[in-house]
This record gives sequence, structure tokens and C-alpha cells, in this order.
Amino acid sequence: MIASATTSPAVDWNSIRDGFLVFLVEAGWNILWVAVTVFAALLLSWIMRRLIGRVVDRIVRGAKSRADAEDTRAIDMSPLAQVRIVQRTRTLGSILTNIVNVTIAIVAVLLIVFILNENVLASFTLLSAAIGAGLGFGAQNIVKDVLNGIFIVAEDQIGIGDVVDLGLATGIVEYVSVRVTHVRDVNGTLWFVRNGEITRIGNMSQGWSRVIIDLGVPVDADLDLVEEAMLGAAKDLVREPKWRTRIIDKPEIWGLESVSGEALIVRLVVKTRPNAKDDVARALRVRLREAVLGLGLTVPQLGATVLTGFDAAQSIRGANPPKTKPQPVTPASPAPSARPKWRPRRTGRDAPSDTDEGGTRP
Repeated sequence: MIASATTSPAVDWNSIRDGFLVFLVEAGWNILWVAVTVFAALLLSWIMRRLIGRVVDRIVRGAKSRADAEDTRAIDMSPLAQVRIVQRTRTLGSILTNIVNVTIAIVAVLLIVFILNENVLASFTLLSAAIGAGLGFGAQNIVKDVLNGIFIVAEDQIGIGDVVDLGLATGIVEYVSVRVTHVRDVNGTLWFVRNGEITRIGNMSQGWSRVIIDLGVPVDADLDLVEEAMLGAAKDLVREPKWRTRIIDKPEIWGLESVSGEALIVRLVVKTRPNAKDDVARALRVRLREAVLGLGLTVPQLGATVLTGFDAAQSIRGANPPKTKPQPVTPASPAPSARPKWRPRRTGRDAPSDTDEGGTRP
């Protein structure tokens, strides 16, 4: 009986070594291309941020030079107020920076995935369908926030530095992105408000503001004398250099607002720049108090008023109601000499004119 000896196949170390070397070379190239992609993404992001920053700074410097101001706060005080341009430019700059960073990050991730495995993107259609379904069901609020944020900035509804009332928070806008708006209130609390939750915006930094002061005087006071003293005190405040640039219109007396058992309420209003409303109101209250005390009267009530709702709608024009053309008045007809007589209407050529002698047309 002859025994057959079994021999194991020889290991091809050369092929293993060649395969390992090929793997190392491919891995090295992939790592190199990933590093190049990350570096290029960071470089492009830095370049875009610098470019956006330079454009924003150039627009801001141009607005300051046209307004002959050294800082943004001084722009509000200049006759050529360019503060809205500055605020809107800075807001758009922050929005564009966020969009550029997100776009570059997404493109870089896709390129890195393609470098590591070319076959992964072949099934990207199914992945995109799954992502779309997830966005449709779970990310509706994010899409709503982004779209609402884009429209808010594009329509110049708010800007960085504006004092706004968003319903959910009231304060100064510190930062605006495509999804969230940062608002700092008077207590120092920073509110993060999602743009999709903003249904109304009250911007107190656009155009002008109005100081409304209700002054209470005793019921036996001479209203004409009181109104003259109030208006004179307000005009004296307007003439002062400190307040001349903060008040943009002549003071107005809206007259007797209400009557109570203890006081008569007289209303005075002044149109000011948006950021100077509170300062003008404080200074004006001091002047009005001194004017009333100079008349020998007491001041039972003196405070600023914020009109809302129906009162605000009715008082929007104040003491200057809209001008309308006078309606023509029909002149009175002279008294008839005799009592008119009724006559039947005639037809044909013999029909009389509008009035007959001694009668009228029926």
C-alpha cells in the first residue's frame, strides 16, 4: 500500500506584498486628496469671508463719508442719515457668510466621499430620496425658518442694531442668520428667535418716532395759558444745539385729551429720530414741569404715553387731519310769489318746458 503525501500550496508573498503596496499607494493618494480638498475648502471659505468683509466695510465707509460721520452712531445724528444702508449691509454680510460656509462644507464633504469610495455616489439617488423624505416630514420648520429669514433680510424688515418688537422678544438685534435672529432685551437677556416663528415685526429704528406726553393740570387752570407755556417750553428745547439734530419736526399741541375729577390732561407730541425718542422724552418732561410750575400750578400727572390699537389708529394724524375739498352748498331758492299749481304732464310738441308760468314740472 502506497501512502500519498498531501502538500499545502505555497503562499505567494510577492502578490501579497504587491497588493499591500498598491493599497498603501491608493490610501496615500486618497489621504492626500482629502487633505487638499479640506485645505481648498478652508482657503475658499477664508477668501469669501474676506471678500464679503471688504465689500461690507467699503459700503459702511462710504455711508459714513457721505454722512460726514466717524462712527455708526454719529450717522443717526447727521442730516444725510445712511444708517439703514450700514445696518442692512452688515446683516446681508452675515447672511452671505453663513450661506457660503454651509455651501462649501457640503461640497467638500461630497468630494471627500467621492475620493474615498467612487461607488458610494452611485447609490446617491436612493440617499437623496431618503433625505428628501426626511426633510419633507421632519425638517419643515427648518425650511420655513430659512425661507422666512431670507425674505426678512431681502425686504429690509430688520437689520443689525435695530430696536424691534418680534412679539416673542423685544430688544436690539445683535445677529441675523438664515434660521435664527438674536435679540438682546433691556435686561441683557439674549433671545434666540427662530425666523419661522416671526409673524409680525415692529421696527422702532426706521424712519422716525413720536414722543407723546400727557400733562395733567388742575381742573381750574387756564388751558390756553397752559398750552402756550407747554408749546414754548418744547420750542425752547428744539432750539438747543444738543437736541436740534434729534428732533425732526415742530412740536404740536393736540389739545385737551381727557377730563377727570382731579386733572385736565393736555397732550403734546414731538417727532424725533428713532434712537433719540427716550432721551427727548426725558428732557421734555423736565422742561414741561418747569413751565407748569412757573405758572404757579401743580403737576398731578406727567408721563409719556404709548398709543396702541384703536387709539393709535385714530390718532395717527394727530392735530393735522387730512384736508378735503369743501362740499358745495346748494343755494337757497327764493320764496315763490304764489303757491305752485299742479298740472298734468303733456306729451308731444306742445309739451311745456321744465317749468310753466305759475307752476312746476311734476
